[in-house]
Amino acid sequence: MTTLLLRLAAPLQAWGTASRFAYRFTDPQPSKSAVIGLLAAAQGRRRSEPIEDLLALRFGVRCDQPGTLVRDFQTARALDESYSLPLTYRFYLGDAAFVAAIEGEDALVKGLVEALRRPAFPLYLGRRSCPPGRPILLGVRDGSFDSVLRSVDQDAGAPWIASDWYRRRQGTSVDLEIVRDAVGDERRTTSAADVPISFDPNHRRYGMRDVIRETYRVENVLGRKQIAAPAVSDPITSHSPFDAMEA
Repeated sequence: MTTLLLRLAAPLQAWGTASRFAYRFTDPQPSKSAVIGLLAAAQGRRRSEPIEDLLALRFGVRCDQPGTLVRDFQTARALDESYSLPLTYRFYLGDAAFVAAIEGEDALVKGLVEALRRPAFPLYLGRRSCPPGRPILLGVRDGSFDSVLRSVDQDAGAPWIASDWYRRRQGTSVDLEIVRDAVGDERRTTSAADVPISFDPNHRRYGMRDVIRETYRVENVLGRKQIAAPAVSDPITSHSPFDAMEA
């Protein structure tokens, strides 16, 4: 098996899996359905075309820079101003950076690499208003997707892609959250409804997957060292009323 690494970083991203009507939310990390849609767009697949081969890919994402939640709203009026549409609220992740790992057969991964280098359709991070800030293709690694995400080795793992300004605000070690497909009979799973059975607008459908959430600690050479506060005695616990009697 081969693992494909994607850099998902931009000023704005949006990864909604439960948006309805006037409120368009975003998840705190990229969804499997959105990343598979991105790969299908790179290959030039239409929404009505089958995606069974892409559904066999194993998927995981590491939150290298979580970003901040941004809320925007949009309104629209008729040209003659005879009526206006309701306000719609859209939520985004600002200044976030993620590494996505996709594991699959060598031939399929190789084809995805070529498609990402020359995408047939424009690629975006969740919504069309969110183009990637840097090239998406990060590299290819030998090994399983979960082991690659738990390493920042430049040759065998997934490098930590957080910005320098973000690293300077953190401590000398940082815990990165990993959200990935469960492998085998792993426990401690949660469920996510983001497996795209069909992207066809006429009958769009999604399935469930078992998800594992874990953390991976990295050393941060740009981080701030924590200065221990001087020890201060607690007047409640250190004071004894019998001290005065003994004096």
